[in-house]
Amino acid sequence: QVQLVESGGGLVQAGGSLRLSCAASGGTLSMYTMAWFRQAPGKAREFVTGSAGIGGSTSQIDAVKGRFTISRDNAKNTMYLQMNSLKPEDTAVYYCAGRPRSSILFGSESMYAYWGQGTQVTVSP
Repeated sequence: QVQLVESGGGLVQAGGSLRLSCAASGGTLSMYTMAWFRQAPGKAREFVTGSAGIGGSTSQIDAVKGRFTISRDNAKNTMYLQMNSLKPEDTAVYYCAGRPRSSILFGSESMYAYWGQGTQVTVSP
């Protein structure tokens, strides 16, 4: 089964950018529907954006539209989350998640079987 490892988190000032990576091993990324979730302190984990494994459709929550972009590099077996114009409310632990590919992009964390360990993103005012 696939293992996922996130990297790229850190501390950044508001308005700055970060790129998160999610490296997959033990499986081919193109065979999975992939997503990014985040969990802020005291809040439930929420879907941020995702990429369906079939058809390539993507979806984002309104809070990040126009600022965050999900992408994949199948040759590197890695998924990315480019985050621009960061805001303090983006502060959270970010997780990548995967499930066997489908044309449907699920927003519920219960639909994802594979998870990374998370990477902390902190945005200062």
